[in-house]
Order: sequence, then C-alpha cells, then structure tokens
Amino acid sequence: MGILFLVRHAQASFLEQNYDKLSALGEAQARHLGEYWARRQIVFDRVCAGPCVRQKDTLRLVSNAYSKASLKFPDPLVLPEFDEYQGEAVLEHSLPGLIENDQSIRTLHAAFKSSSDSAGRRATFQKLFEAIIGKWVRGAICPPGVETWLEFCSRVNSGLAKFLAAGSRGERVSIFTSGGPIAVAMQRALQLSPESTLQVSWMSRNSSWSEFLYAAERFTLSGFNSHGHISDPAMLTYR
Repeated sequence: MGILFLVRHAQASFLEQNYDKLSALGEAQARHLGEYWARRQIVFDRVCAGPCVRQKDTLRLVSNAYSKASLKFPDPLVLPEFDEYQGEAVLEHSLPGLIENDQSIRTLHAAFKSSSDSAGRRATFQKLFEAIIGKWVRGAICPPGVETWLEFCSRVNSGLAKFLAAGSRGERVSIFTSGGPIAVAMQRALQLSPESTLQVSWMSRNSSWSEFLYAAERFTLSGFNSHGHISDPAMLTYR
C-alpha cells in the first residue's frame, strides 16, 4: 500500500488585491509543518504541487525545513490538475445577476459590504461565497467559460490517477494543493454526495494534511485535517 499526504496550502492573503500569496502567518504555518515532519523523520519518495503560488510556496517552505534538518526532500513536480476550482471566476461572473434576482444573495452581499472590521468582512464574505459556490455545485449557475463542478472533479481525479500511477509500490508521497481538491479526494474515498463534498472543503485548515492509503483501484481515507504541528490556537485558520 502507498501512503498519500494531501496538504492544504498555508494561509493565503485573503481579501487582499493578490490572494495567491502566503500571508506572514501562512509562511509560519508552512515552516512549522516542515519542522514537525522533519523532527518525526517523515520522508517522501515523491512530492507534487498545484500551480498556484500559495501551493508551491507552502511546499517550498516545508522543503527548506527539511534542508535545515539535513533531510532529503524530493524535487517537486507541478501538476495543473491540483489547482483549486475557479471560485473567483464563479463569483465575478455570477454575483451581479444574483444580486439583482436573488434576495438571499442580495442580503448576504449587503452584509459583506457593510462590514467594517476584518473579522466581520471575513465572516460575511465566507457566507456569501459558500452560498454562491453551493449554487455552482448544484448546477443552478453555470458561468460561461468557467469549468463546471463535474469538470473540476474530473480534473482532480485525473491528476490523482496520473500521479499515483507514476510511482512504485509502497511509496509515501505528498501533494500540496487546496481545500477543493482535498474534498474531491475525500469524495473518492467515501463516495460523498456533491453537497457533502462541498461541506468537507470548508473544513480543511490551512497547512493541514489528510492521509490516504492507495493500491491499484483502492483509495482509502486514513486521516483527515491533521494539524499537530500547530500548538497555538491563534495560528489555526481556515482562510
């Protein structure tokens, strides 16, 4: 049996002009993860990242921690299949029409716009985002030029099949990705509905890892959302 660690990227720059970069807290989370694994002599045969900066930089900081501990960390492969779903594009294309025609979305958007403090903006945006992405997953909205939920799931599953099949029996491998692809892997292991898969995607903490066992067609969940490397509750984040 092989062992797969699926790692969610560390905290990105939420609600900033460029979301796709690690925050200072995110950089610390990634360093802690690398140090934690290195102390426990957790070594990998192969590693991979999605194409996002936040995914690749999380991997890079983990790799740096291994180097400082004089442990080998494999050169990473980057696969576009482990990119996150196009949430920003769904929001951009769908929000204007939903504000005009959907009272619930209009109310959530108004709450977000009226929030002044950082915590309030994060909370109200998350509620708005979850509501719109839920419509996208159910197929109630299909923005032109944006992959559908089914296309996203197919992309991730194709990436998993490609990466896992390329190695040898009994390997330990890791993929640095985002909450959406991790949820698709959970769906694959547990036969979850689309709605349950989406709910799982909101649960992954930044820099957490989930563990799967695999062999041929077998793909089994062993652990979800592990974050033993973070001892300070203030460092636990979802965004």
